[in-house]
Amino acid sequence: MPKLPENVKADWEKRAGAVVFSTVDPDGTPNSIYATCVGLFEDRAVVVANNYFDKTMKNIKNGSKASVVFITDEKKAYQVKGSIEYHDNGPVFDFMKSWNPEQHPGHGAAEIKIEAVYSGSEKLV
Repeated sequence: MPKLPENVKADWEKRAGAVVFSTVDPDGTPNSIYATCVGLFEDRAVVVANNYFDKTMKNIKNGSKASVVFITDEKKAYQVKGSIEYHDNGPVFDFMKSWNPEQHPGHGAAEIKIEAVYSGSEKLV
């Protein structure tokens, strides 16, 4: 399984604000949300806390793939694409609980397994 390149990993640490997390329903209709409760798991997956998923959760249950877009404080943008695994227990869930703010429910963790990484139109992975 691909890992996030070192330069992108360094830029992940310099991301500015929320990421955009997108999924698609079975009819092909996209759904995008801003997510602030996110983490990088073992350099191989982006984890998004399920604090208030609705359409996103339905799309995950229907087998959607995902993209996560983030921008650095230096205005460099990246897109990570991959398949989603959902966890309500286990190591990925515990990882999410370790940084998800206590005031949020943290029902589960959407793990986006890195399959491709882009910076603009340039494919990095």
